[in-house]
Amino acid sequence: MVIATDLNNRLPPSYLAEPQIHLGANFEIDVATSAQGGWAPVGAKEHSTGGATTAMWAPPEPTLAVAADLPDVDEYEVRVIETETGRLVAAIEVVSPANKDRPETRRAFAAKCETLLHQGVSVTLVDVVTLRDFNLYRELLDLIGQTDPLLSPEAPSVYAVACRWRRLANQPLFEAWTRPLAVGEPLPTLPLWLTSDFAIPLTLETSYEQTCRALRIP
Repeated sequence: MVIATDLNNRLPPSYLAEPQIHLGANFEIDVATSAQGGWAPVGAKEHSTGGATTAMWAPPEPTLAVAADLPDVDEYEVRVIETETGRLVAAIEVVSPANKDRPETRRAFAAKCETLLHQGVSVTLVDVVTLRDFNLYRELLDLIGQTDPLLSPEAPSVYAVACRWRRLANQPLFEAWTRPLAVGEPLPTLPLWLTSDFAIPLTLETSYEQTCRALRIP
């Protein structure tokens, strides 16, 4: 919330930053919505509308049916929207411990970031989780088939990185601004790209200090 507030004080009038929080919820289908949409239960033979009876198609049995947990990604993010078009232009993803605890949640988080990048959204990862050593930025690079020399020989477990795709001479170019973090050191300022040639500073240390003052954290 503090990051979004700070950005809204500095963004041009045609942009809006809004916080987004989603904590792992179960996958569920609303039965009433399904019925209103005209779907019939599996095995139904006919459907009556206005006095007319229509035969309903019953799908065959699935070829695979196993118990499985769907990876539901925890989301702590700030989205920057272009208000005139409603287009998402930037996303700031704050990594949570749950994003790093299992291979499937790490892959799901990296896949979400990859999708945003391919949609032309600039993505910033802020990872201050010290409980687990995994680097989700490296997971993202693996998905897009790239490497970052700053991750060698060992990837830092806490870091901040801003990244985006842009075109240069009709060639797609992946760009990243990587900053390893250290306990007790100030958080970095990263570019938050709103268009291909316009960015504003994302001052993470300023937001952190404002949060500490508001919550009276020494």
